[in-house]
Order: sequence, then C-alpha cells, then structure tokens
Amino acid sequence: MRCPKCQNNNDKVIETRISKEGDVIRRRRQCLECNFRFTTYESIIPADIYVVKRDGRREDFKPDKLREGIRMACWKRSISQEQIENIVNDITTQLVQEPSAEVESTHIGEMVMEALRNVDEVAYVRFASVYRHFQDTDEFIDTIKGLPTHAENPQAEEPSAPEEPKS
Repeated sequence: MRCPKCQNNNDKVIETRISKEGDVIRRRRQCLECNFRFTTYESIIPADIYVVKRDGRREDFKPDKLREGIRMACWKRSISQEQIENIVNDITTQLVQEPSAEVESTHIGEMVMEALRNVDEVAYVRFASVYRHFQDTDEFIDTIKGLPTHAENPQAEEPSAPEEPKS
C-alpha cells in the first residue's frame, strides 16, 4: 500500500480485523518510512455488476464511488466509518443478489437514501439533494416534511429535560 502522507510503498500491517459478516477485512498499517498510521479495507468487488446511468451509459459498479458519495453526505455528522462501510457492504450484497447483472443507478440511489434515512436524517437530506438534483428550497422543504417526526420515529433521540437547579 502507498502511504497517504509520504507516498512510500513500504509499510507493515499492525492490526487486522474481519467484519462480523466476514466480507470485509480492516487493516491498520504503519509506513516504514515516516511511521504514519493509516487504515485500509479489503473487500470482494463483484466484477459482473454494471450500473446503467440516467443517460444510458453503462459502467462497472464501483463500491469506492458509492462509499465516497455516502461519506460526502455524512461529512461532519456523528456517523462512523464502520457505519459507512456497513451501508456499502449491505448495498453491494443486495446488488450481487439481484437477478440481473445490470442495475439502474436510480435503484442504487434509492437504496442509499433508505439506508441513510435510518442512520441520520441530515445525511439523508444531503444525499437526496444531490441525487435528486434539488433546484430550489421548496424541494428541500418537501423532502424534510416527508421525514417521520420524533413521535413516528422511535429511533430518534428525545431531547433530555433540563436539570432542576440545586438549592
């Protein structure tokens, strides 16, 4: 692996973990040149899945492209890298199980939005705004109004009650 800091190719693996599902390996590495530590993920990339874009073009399915789109939506949110990896792995697994080798990009986008909706509403709205090409604030407001309220969403955190002043 190439060090992201100094670009050296010499490193050593200092820790390896396998995901619960057994389909991803996480490795902590240390550069032998500058001692910088970084993480890499290894997973099987299905070679026989093609994404059909909106304009009709076809391209290979790239989990890294999916991961980066989700990461951008989750920027500065309290969503761990592990949660992002789980979303990518779940979607990849579902795509592998599809009967057709070709999958519409809109189908993948809907899968991502559903996953983000269950994890973080702000990340969901961010992804939806790019994916659906929002043109004005009305489209934003309509999407936000479509989210479940705290009463409808038991996963949503309830605000804590203010503490009583002590006498």
